[in-house]
Amino acid sequence: MNHFHYKNDALHCEDVPLSAIAEEVGTPCYIYSHATLTRHFKAFDGAFKGLPHITCFSVKSNSNLSILRVFALEGGGVDIVSGGELYRALAAGVDPARVVYSGVGKTVADIEYALSSSILMFNAESTQEILRLDEVAGRMKKKARIKIGRA
Repeated sequence: MNHFHYKNDALHCEDVPLSAIAEEVGTPCYIYSHATLTRHFKAFDGAFKGLPHITCFSVKSNSNLSILRVFALEGGGVDIVSGGELYRALAAGVDPARVVYSGVGKTVADIEYALSSSILMFNAESTQEILRLDEVAGRMKKKARIKIGRA
């Protein structure tokens, strides 16, 4: 179901006319449909029903706290590429045990922040990164859970 539709020649998001939103908040503005976001999340997540998995939303694609909160409330996780994205995810209520840290160039400070936040895992991008994660985690007396894979 598409939650953006015309009613009496006026475009609506769910049951709210976009003209009313524009009058209240001004333009330009971004308008999201909660119903559409949850429907799409459930479609992706449901594709793996019966298998152990976490459906992760890329914070890089949209770091809006309300959007992150929608997916967190549906049981989703997030894929992050920086300490700033981790901060936003945690502020939105994402369970740190549902955070995957991907991307190249992870700083020592960001690794420390992620380890102290008890994230689920790091996607390791290189041997050098694995060694850096091991060094930082060892110094902090923590375990850095990592995923090693091929592209």
